[in-house]
Amino acid sequence: SWKPFMRSLILYGVPFSQPVRAVMWLMLFKRLPFELVMINPGSKGDNGSRNPNYLAKNPGGTIPTIEEPATGFTLGEAHAIMTYLSRVHGWTDVYPSDEQQRARVDQYLHYHHRNVRETSLGLVAPKIRKDLDIPEIIQAGARRTVTNALRTLEEYFLSDNRFIIGDELTLADFAAYSELGQAQPQFTNVYDLSAFPNVQRWMGQMTKVPYHDEVHTALAEMGDISEEAPDKETIVNANKAAFKALSNALSEISN
Repeated sequence: SWKPFMRSLILYGVPFSQPVRAVMWLMLFKRLPFELVMINPGSKGDNGSRNPNYLAKNPGGTIPTIEEPATGFTLGEAHAIMTYLSRVHGWTDVYPSDEQQRARVDQYLHYHHRNVRETSLGLVAPKIRKDLDIPEIIQAGARRTVTNALRTLEEYFLSDNRFIIGDELTLADFAAYSELGQAQPQFTNVYDLSAFPNVQRWMGQMTKVPYHDEVHTALAEMGDISEEAPDKETIVNANKAAFKALSNALSEISN
């Protein structure tokens, strides 16, 4: 089988980013070594996502992006990365070989973007990324969207299932939790989840998935932001702690 990863895969991003966390968690879970290269979202500086060198790798200027040193192949968009890696490596446990089950995973991954992903836009980014200056009307709309998405997960995806697609962990769970999990009381505490018992049960299961804690170190370090936005130093220190936890996890899977 074709294995393009002669040297470690490069992952561009920051540990605090939700889509970056989803990709990191999948790779650690599947014990695929990688190197994390810091890219600051929105910056035009040398290590920025709007720098021409980075845009040549991912024209969308978003994080994450992966790069295969052996082939020079680059790919942006977390869900494209996760499905690509799963196909190349035959990770049929998280991306089923059965076409109908795989299609269900894909369905969730498409649904995610204008629904669950709004957790960041409406609840987290306004406090972390003051530079974005997100208008209150946009935030309010995003909060409504997140509430509707949680209801959909509660009453449809998770009503009779342990995980989002049936009773086995899939890419859908990594993607969904990277967004919704950050709202929990032990992290940002920006949304009251008490009306969604199925979602809470599922989140409890996700906290037991290997490498959950390492991947969510930045959130645990930063803590509750529901009342007061964190200062820049707190965010920097959270990312530093995350890098340390990640390097420990990477040295474990590389041995």
